[in-house]
Amino acid sequence: MKSGTPGSKLLQGAFILSAAAIVSKLIGTLQKIPLQNLGGDAVFGIYNTVNPLYTMLITVAMLGLPSAISKFVAEASAGGDEAEGRRVLRLSAVLTALCGIMIGMLTYAGAPVIARIVGNSHIIPALHTSALGLAVVPLMAAVRGYFQGLHNMMPTAVSQVVEQSVRVIVMIALLLYLISRGAGAAEIAAGALLGSAAGGAAGLLVMLLFWRRHRRQTGGRLSGKDAPDAKQPLRSNNAAAAGRIQRASAWQLLAYGLPVMLGALAVPLIGLVDVFTVPRLLSPAYGETASMAQFGIYNRGLPLVQIVTMLATSLSVVFIPALAEAKYRGDDALIRTRCSLSLRWFWLLGLAASVGLAVLAEPVNVALYGDAAGSGTMMWLAFTAAGGTISIISAALLQGLGAVRAPALHLLAAAVLKAALNLLLVPQQGITGAAIASVAAHGFAAALNVLLLHRQGHLRLRLADAGLRPALLLAGLGLAAAAVSSGAALALTAAGLGGGRMASLAQTLLGVLAGCAVFGLGAVRLRLLSESELRQLPGFGPKLADKLKQLRLFP
Repeated sequence: MKSGTPGSKLLQGAFILSAAAIVSKLIGTLQKIPLQNLGGDAVFGIYNTVNPLYTMLITVAMLGLPSAISKFVAEASAGGDEAEGRRVLRLSAVLTALCGIMIGMLTYAGAPVIARIVGNSHIIPALHTSALGLAVVPLMAAVRGYFQGLHNMMPTAVSQVVEQSVRVIVMIALLLYLISRGAGAAEIAAGALLGSAAGGAAGLLVMLLFWRRHRRQTGGRLSGKDAPDAKQPLRSNNAAAAGRIQRASAWQLLAYGLPVMLGALAVPLIGLVDVFTVPRLLSPAYGETASMAQFGIYNRGLPLVQIVTMLATSLSVVFIPALAEAKYRGDDALIRTRCSLSLRWFWLLGLAASVGLAVLAEPVNVALYGDAAGSGTMMWLAFTAAGGTISIISAALLQGLGAVRAPALHLLAAAVLKAALNLLLVPQQGITGAAIASVAAHGFAAALNVLLLHRQGHLRLRLADAGLRPALLLAGLGLAAAAVSSGAALALTAAGLGGGRMASLAQTLLGVLAGCAVFGLGAVRLRLLSESELRQLPGFGPKLADKLKQLRLFP
C-alpha cells in the first residue's frame, strides 16, 4: 500500500488532532455540569477557582517544549537522523519532568500562600491534589511532541481522549464516594481535582505504550509512515547534509519553547483575573463559604460559552494555512475577501449564540443546574460568546498573516481591563459585575485584533456588516426562541408538567430549534450570505454551499 503525499499526511494528521481536540474539550467542558449537580455551587466554585490555576501551572511546567520537540524532531526526521530525535526527546523529557515535579512541590507547599492571595482558604485541599497532576502531565506532553514531530498524530489524539475520559470517570466516582461519606465542600472539590492527576497518568501510560510499540516496530530506525521515501537516499548518508543537522542543546530548546509558553499563558489570562479577584471581592459581603458558592453560580454559564468558543477555535485552524498561502502568493484581494467574510460570519454566529443563550438563560439554568440562581448573570455572560468568537478568529487571521505576538498582547491588555472593571463593579453588583467586565474584556480583545487587521489593509470595516439586516436577523432569532420557549412553558404548565428540570429542558430545546431555524432561513433570505461568498470560505464552505443549494435555500 502506497503511502500518501506529505501534504495529505499533514492534512490527515490535522484532521485527527482536531477531531480528538473537539471530543476531549467537549468532555472536559460538559463534565462541569454533573460536577455542579452532584457537588453543589460551593464545590463548583472551588473547582473553578483551582482549575484555571492548575492549567496555568501546567503551561508553565511544559516550558513550551512540546512545540520545540516537534520542530527539532521533524528536522532530525527529515535528515534521517533518528538518533538525534530520540536524544531531543530524552533531554526534553528530563527538563519537563523536573520542572513539573518542582512546580508541583512548590504548589503543594505554597497552597496556603496561594489561598491567601486568592482570599479563600477552602481551596487549599484542592491545590494539594492538583499538584499531583503536575508530576505527570508535562512529561506526557513531551512524548506527544515527539510523535507530532514524526507527523504521527494518532498517539496524541488517543491520549487526549483517554486523559479526559479517565479524568471525568475518576472525578464522578470520587464525588459520589465523598458525598456519601458526608465530606465538606473543600474535600469534595479536592477529590474532583484528583481526577486531573488520574487523567494525566492515564494519558502518560497511553503515550508510553505508543512509544514502546514505536521502538519495537522501528528497532531504533525510522520506518513506516515516519520514514523517508525508500526510493530516496537518506540525507544522513550524505555527509554534507548530515553536517547541517545541529544537535539541539537545552538552551536551544528553551529559546524556542519559552516564547511559545508565554503566548499560551495569554489565553487563560481573563479567567485567571476572575480567580484572583472575584472570590476576594465577594468575601466581605458573603464570607468565605458563601463567596465560593457565588463564584460557582457565576461559572454556570461558562461551559455553554466555552462550547461556542471551542468550535470557533477548532474552525480557526482552517484559516491560518489558507491566509498564509494567499499571503505567499501576494493575493491581497483574496486576503481581504477571506478576512471580511470570516469575521462577518463568525460575528453573526457569535452574536446568535449570545442572543439565544441570553433569551433562554432561565430554562437553561434550571435544566442543567436545577434552579434559576444567577440567571441574570448568565444572560450577561452569554455575550462573551460574541467577543470571544471574534477574538479567536481574528487572532487566527493575524497569525496566518504573520502577526504572531499581537493577539497575545491584546489579550494581556484585555486582562488588565478585566481586572480594573472587576475592582470597580464586583463590590457594587456582585457576580453580575464580573460578567459585565468579562463581556467588555473579550470585546476589547476582539476590537484590538480587528482594528489591527484594518490598519494593515487586510480588512475593510463597513457599517453595513452591523446594520439593519443583521439586527433584524438577531431580533427574529431572539423573538422566535423566546416565543416558542414561553409557549412550551404555558402548554406544559396547563398539562400539569411544568416547573421541573425536564420541562425546562423541553423549553430550551424547542427554543433552540426555533432560533436556529429563523437564523438559517433569515440569513439566506436577507442575503447576508450569497452562494459565491460561502464557497470562498476555506475547508467547509463549498460543501455547505452545495447542501444549501440542494435545499433551494439561496434566493
